[in-house]
Amino acid sequence: MTKKLYLPLLMAMFVALVTSCSSKMGELSSDYFTVTPQVLEAVGGKVPATINGKFPEKYFNKKAVVEVTPVLKWNGGEAKGQPATFQGEKVEGNDQTISYKMGGSYTMRTSFDYVPAMAKSELYLRFKASIGNKAVTIPDVKVADGVISTSELLGNTLGNANPALGEDAFQRIIKDKQDANIMFLIQQANIRNSELQKAKDFNKGVADVNSAENKKISNIEVSAYASPDGGVDLNSTLAQNRESNTKKVVAQNLKKSKIDAPVDTKYTAQDWEGFQELVSKSNIQDKELILRVLSMYKDPAQREQEIKNISSVYKTLADEILPQLRRSRLTLNYEIIGKSDEEIAQLAASNPAQLTLEELLYAATLDGANQEAIYTQAAKLFPNDYRAYNNLGKLAYQAGSYDKAESYLKRAKSIKDAPEVNMNLGLVSLVKGDKDAAAAEFGKAAGTKELNESMGNLYVAQGQYERAVNSFGDAKTNSAALAQILAKDYSKAKNTLAGVTKKDAYTDYLTAVLGARTNNSSMVTSSLKNAIAKDPALAKKAATDLEFSKYFTNADFMSILK
Repeated sequence: MTKKLYLPLLMAMFVALVTSCSSKMGELSSDYFTVTPQVLEAVGGKVPATINGKFPEKYFNKKAVVEVTPVLKWNGGEAKGQPATFQGEKVEGNDQTISYKMGGSYTMRTSFDYVPAMAKSELYLRFKASIGNKAVTIPDVKVADGVISTSELLGNTLGNANPALGEDAFQRIIKDKQDANIMFLIQQANIRNSELQKAKDFNKGVADVNSAENKKISNIEVSAYASPDGGVDLNSTLAQNRESNTKKVVAQNLKKSKIDAPVDTKYTAQDWEGFQELVSKSNIQDKELILRVLSMYKDPAQREQEIKNISSVYKTLADEILPQLRRSRLTLNYEIIGKSDEEIAQLAASNPAQLTLEELLYAATLDGANQEAIYTQAAKLFPNDYRAYNNLGKLAYQAGSYDKAESYLKRAKSIKDAPEVNMNLGLVSLVKGDKDAAAAEFGKAAGTKELNESMGNLYVAQGQYERAVNSFGDAKTNSAALAQILAKDYSKAKNTLAGVTKKDAYTDYLTAVLGARTNNSSMVTSSLKNAIAKDPALAKKAATDLEFSKYFTNADFMSILK
């Protein structure tokens, strides 16, 4: 009897012991986990990771609950990702159930807000486990290294972005003209005394332009017309005679004034175009009917007859419209010649109040060394124009004084909500890390020449590298090359870096990164050496930059960092 009870009891204890031992849920090997990407990378200010994990067979206790938290650790700190909870087969709950016998796989997606200290970090999984009411210790498991932070170089390349200029409207030569009309009576071509006086007054204007130092006559035009009533043959002769008589008077006046100017003449037999214009601007009865006749009939004789058939309005046309078409129009075409570059530059330095706003803004384009002083004077003399403040903001941005730039640009915007101002404010927002504000400002900057480049910078900040490459187009800037490297378009990046006009330390650093990605060790060492020579602080960055991880044991590479 005792033996019969003892044997089953012994077997039960053995099974319990085996089950207990196999369910301690101890240390997990890193072999059970894969991470994408294998080396973490900052994208759009975040460090994303996809973790594929597995609990092995006969590991997960049927009564266990395990919380798994991704933790990115670095010297002096850590950041936690979103945890996931798993449960054994005998646990009542809503979490993913893991089979004791078969084990189970799972996928976790996590993201960390990037901070520079993460450049040298490691990704771990942290476990919080319990079986029933008893806590179980599962050691942290390292699953990945991090973080490649090349995208964060945007903060250094943005300073070389091209803000929008509030451009001047200065024109060295301005075309202008003066007009006069010599009027004729119906079916007459002789110039009456009252009209001769108009010709003299016109000639006085010609003489004034001819004597002005900053003006030059191009030509004088005489255009003679007949009204469209009376038939084509009659009006052709009439208009031709009016042209001839007007030309004689103009020539006589020019001769008396000793003015040598070309005179070009022409005549129009029936001025239907002028007739249509005057009718369309009038308030006469049946105006729309008359205009419809003009559009329906092209033959001059038929047009005239159809209009005469509108008896209710023809007398008004004869009294008010047709007399205005019996004329010769005199036109003086001339050029106003502005100050020379030397005069403008001299006045900008000595007496800026003698210049117009457009001349002052133009002067700043002639003297790069004194642009800020010139724009300051322009803002003082013309405080109601936004461009000087915008351009002061542009200069401050390019000097790295972003708060000062923002102050000038806000002043410009208070005067006018101009596209250039909005684009430049967007750049300031972007360099300060406010991507949403930058996007909003760029959305109000349509028409600015630099907008595509600015949008390229925004797309890099957002982690949209292909869109950034397309937006930059053929721009030869550090930011454009950065986008191409991040998009893995290495051939284009190489051409872009070679074409950067003002190469700086980050041009060289990006070239070194490109060399590392394309296995060009000589490019890495030579470019990094140049970069550190221009900015010694880059040696410290390179020492932890995982772009160069395979060179950390290279003697030539390490000697550059010393």
